[in-house]
Amino acid sequence: MNPQSTIFIKGNSLPPGSKQEYNITVYTENQIGIINRITIIFSRRKINIQNLNSSPSEVPGIHRLNIVLEETEEVIKKLVRQIEKQVDVLKVYYHTNDEIIWQEMALYKVPTDIIAEKVKVERLLHQFGARVVAIRKDFTVFETTGHREETDQLIKTLEPFGLIEFVRSARVAIFKDSEGLYKKVKEFEKQQPSEEVVENEYLDRQSEVFTM
Repeated sequence: MNPQSTIFIKGNSLPPGSKQEYNITVYTENQIGIINRITIIFSRRKINIQNLNSSPSEVPGIHRLNIVLEETEEVIKKLVRQIEKQVDVLKVYYHTNDEIIWQEMALYKVPTDIIAEKVKVERLLHQFGARVVAIRKDFTVFETTGHREETDQLIKTLEPFGLIEFVRSARVAIFKDSEGLYKKVKEFEKQQPSEEVVENEYLDRQSEVFTM
């Protein structure tokens, strides 16, 4: 494993062996079964994944998984090494919450008649940065984005008014100290130009292309 392949934690003042929330980011080819193979690595070690998000990345054909869990840094390093051994995985990084910019989206369903009578909707929307996405005779749906503490606070605010349903998305995150994968791939292509794109062409040269 390339010694630069993992972004190590800077300024971590926690005692050795302490657990905290980490974000593992996996760049992978969009192949059937890859998410299952990655999650098995966690389940075999009886490690709970708090949430998992899969989306396209800035590079066409390459997907990006963001996995959130609470563990020690020693365990995180071992997980990163195991994930990088998967055939379709191009690169894996891990970060603390301080090293990323992240958001979660949440939807809240409340009774329309109660919310209209007992809550000043405009003030509520402004306070939590929320917006109305659907208004029906029997219910209204609000949407907001933010950190977990922010979306949880809106739950507490709406509960007294008959919160019918709540759902929150998995986390989406962007590194603070990265120039992105697209630039690195393009730089590598300039140094090593090829006539056509070949499946898995970067897999045997991961440390050259995907070191951030």
